[in-house]
Amino acid sequence: MYRLPTMSINLPLINVNGVLDAAISPLDRGFAYGDGVFETCRYQHGSIPLWSYHRERLLHSAERLQIPVDESLLMQYLNSLLAQIAHSGIQGAVIKIILTRGVGGRGYRLPDFVKPTYCVGIFPCSQLQTDQYRDGVTVRVCNLRLAQSSALAGMKHLNRLEHILARAEWQDEFAEGLLLDEQGRVVEATVSNLFAVKNNQLYTPDLSAAGVAGIMRRAIIEKLAPELGIVCRIVDMELDFLKAADEIFLCNSVYGIWPVNQLVDDRQTTALSQTNYSEGQITHALQKQLAYLLGE
Repeated sequence: MYRLPTMSINLPLINVNGVLDAAISPLDRGFAYGDGVFETCRYQHGSIPLWSYHRERLLHSAERLQIPVDESLLMQYLNSLLAQIAHSGIQGAVIKIILTRGVGGRGYRLPDFVKPTYCVGIFPCSQLQTDQYRDGVTVRVCNLRLAQSSALAGMKHLNRLEHILARAEWQDEFAEGLLLDEQGRVVEATVSNLFAVKNNQLYTPDLSAAGVAGIMRRAIIEKLAPELGIVCRIVDMELDFLKAADEIFLCNSVYGIWPVNQLVDDRQTTALSQTNYSEGQITHALQKQLAYLLGE
């Protein structure tokens, strides 16, 4: 049987409003004000796992920001790139979709006419079974505190300055940084959501006032945990509760689930606090369920 030859593609591959390698205008409100949202997805074996969740969050976030979305146009731009990587034989990649309010004048007032900018990029991606995925990671508690804002909580909006400043607190000696809010409650990590296991139950922080409601977090709450018969509770989480947990793990849509072996709190220079976690049976069970979902 004849097969179409594969094409050689160099990543990243990016289009702006359907045009490859086009530039963003300096007058674009996403560039000027962070006026937009984005999604980061894993491409796996010809599809985007959990795409329905990504799509729903993108459209809902745009609605909250009053950005009109032409979904058919967005899908046209996305499918154009997906077709190219499908012909290239690429099996795994990271897809980033950026939606902004488009070009506008100076000032914060919303433009009378909005023509959104759609930017779709495809980037290289590591395999799911990395050393961090298999062996676990060490996480530190960040000094930076997340501000609370119910108007923005849960969204993956373009202003990520808090997370950038938090990530600047260390080099590569830790895999991730844990973020607390201004009241000292646990919220998330810089690019991840967080779960704790205590007495065979799952707990994850409430994100109604701060943080990003991640897609993998939602998948664990709504799909993976129920399939395993594991109860999951959304709670106001204190750091002491986290330190007393049996297991903790991090998750996001690109890397999946990372077990946490050790939590380091070095904010007090006079006393280094380290919490070590046992081999995570529930964490590993969720990893296996995720691998099944992704077809690994």
